[in-house]
Amino acid sequence: MEHVFLNVLNIVLPVLICAGVGYGLAVARAPFDNKVIGGIVSKVGYPTLIISHLSATKIQIATFLDMMAAAALAIAAFGVLGFLALRLLRWPVRAFLTPLMHGNVGNIGLPITLLALGDAGMAYTMAFVVVVLVSIFTVGMWIPAGEFSARKLATSPIIYAVIIALTLMATGSTLPQPIAKSFDILGGLSIPLMLLTLGHTLATLRTGSLGRAVILTGLHLVLAAGIATTLVWLFGFTGVERGALILCCLMPSSVATYLFIDQHVPEYGPEVAGYIMVSTLTTILVLPLALAYWI
Repeated sequence: MEHVFLNVLNIVLPVLICAGVGYGLAVARAPFDNKVIGGIVSKVGYPTLIISHLSATKIQIATFLDMMAAAALAIAAFGVLGFLALRLLRWPVRAFLTPLMHGNVGNIGLPITLLALGDAGMAYTMAFVVVVLVSIFTVGMWIPAGEFSARKLATSPIIYAVIIALTLMATGSTLPQPIAKSFDILGGLSIPLMLLTLGHTLATLRTGSLGRAVILTGLHLVLAAGIATTLVWLFGFTGVERGALILCCLMPSSVATYLFIDQHVPEYGPEVAGYIMVSTLTTILVLPLALAYWI
């Protein structure tokens, strides 16, 4: 048992240390522009990471597409069940549904699955990340804003990176070596920058009452366990893909969703920030248990 938890600690601790450095930068008031770094990651880091990693990793494209389908179903399930729960609790859907639907699979999910499941695990998590990112920057914005924008979807670099990566995977082609090396370098920026940003953002969030945060965190974990179990059975996932799906479903609320809530329903911003904080801290306790006993 001690050996199991030591292995789990070796997986989780590097992620916490990197996020802790970002937290320390915020406490020290060091210059750190979240918007600039977020733009670099979303417009350069993520697309190049997707292309370079997926084109170099030997995984079945059919299973990768199955994981994308499972991710879409997971988000839809979180959305439908979250909507019903929020209506039952009589809490504002515009404020809390987006953060309840979207997990932090980028900042936490990618490094955790890379350390726990290797390159293949990270590749399958990429499928989840792609779907979550597209959902965050479309549905995730539309719910709090109360409006639809197809332009955001059509101009997302993530979409075109996925198309290129899937084409390379399907044809067995590779990028020219100079481009592949460049994408490796640029994509390698993503995970450390995401972890630094996570820690910095958590240190600077303006949190409110934590009562709703605790209830939402508990609700999310219950939904995550049920949705992950159902999808694993539905798709027949085993091994690495099973582990990646479970970890992705367990991820805490995405920090990116806070920006939309703060912009469109700012009166609930502090409570959403509290939920993000509590769910992130709770995940630190839940992940070792999941890695030791479920995956």
